Amino acid sequence: MLNSIFLMAGQGQQGGGSFQLIMMVAIIGVFYFFMIRPQAKKAKEQKKFIDNLQKGDKIVTIAGIHATVNKVNEDGTLQIEVNPGSYLKIEKSAISQEWTAALNKVAAPAK
Repeated sequence: MLNSIFLMAGQGQQGGGSFQLIMMVAIIGVFYFFMIRPQAKKAKEQKKFIDNLQKGDKIVTIAGIHATVNKVNEDGTLQIEVNPGSYLKIEKSAISQEWTAALNKVAAPAK
């Protein structure tokens, strides 16, 4: 009788392996759709935003500096004008897409 109890317990755990596999696949799917995919999409939008910067665009850096693009260099940098006659050279990756969009959204109705 004791052997039959252990035998039944062993049979019940065999079915649990497929359930664990299904749960693991579901967890990976949730991570992909809620974490990895949105981050990849955001990175793609940031790259597109940086590649489309032109002279005269108003930007905000990740340090909070408001400026106007004066020159787009070939080495991945920008020359920006902070004040009339005051220029800085910064990396393109130092531009904040969110803050720049917010700045341009506020400035658009004022025109």
